Amino acid sequence: MQQTDQQIWESIRAGNVGALRTLHDRYFFALCHFADKSLHQLPVSEELVSNCFMRLWEQRKTIQIHQSVKAYLYFMVRNQVIDYVRANKNKLVAVDEKIPEIPTEEEIDRQEFYAILYRAIGKLPEQRRQILEMAALDSMTYREVAEKLSISVNTVKTQMGRAYQFLKEEIGDRRFTLFLSVYFKAE
Repeated sequence: MQQTDQQIWESIRAGNVGALRTLHDRYFFALCHFADKSLHQLPVSEELVSNCFMRLWEQRKTIQIHQSVKAYLYFMVRNQVIDYVRANKNKLVAVDEKIPEIPTEEEIDRQEFYAILYRAIGKLPEQRRQILEMAALDSMTYREVAEKLSISVNTVKTQMGRAYQFLKEEIGDRRFTLFLSVYFKAE
């Protein structure tokens, strides 16, 4: 059973570095995406997010998280982005004027869902990924996908079945159901 963020945070506070790694793996990608919406410099965004996790570790005994650990991480990253923009305002050329607001829990969950989904899709073999993206993201029929790729409809069906099975195992039943409801709405 997967630990809750609060359980992980309690382990971090107790000095468990493995718990910090778990929290890092859970949110690093989504937090980088959040920071990069303003900075448009992925290496800088990744560094700022890494700094947040280091600061979280260093200050674990004094930090008080009263609401959600996830929201606190977004708060930390937002502040890192603001500090970075202030410190580099004369050097930055293409930074958005607007620093993102701290997202709501619902927005964080949505960003996290897409981060996990796209990471899983990226693990699919090339042809299977391409077929899934055409069918799900581009809303093409199996026949249209088959014609576009010069393969049989049965190959498309087989690859879609294998893609579904992989995604279901990779992202879990609840997220897979959400994926189906988002990308394959009944018309």
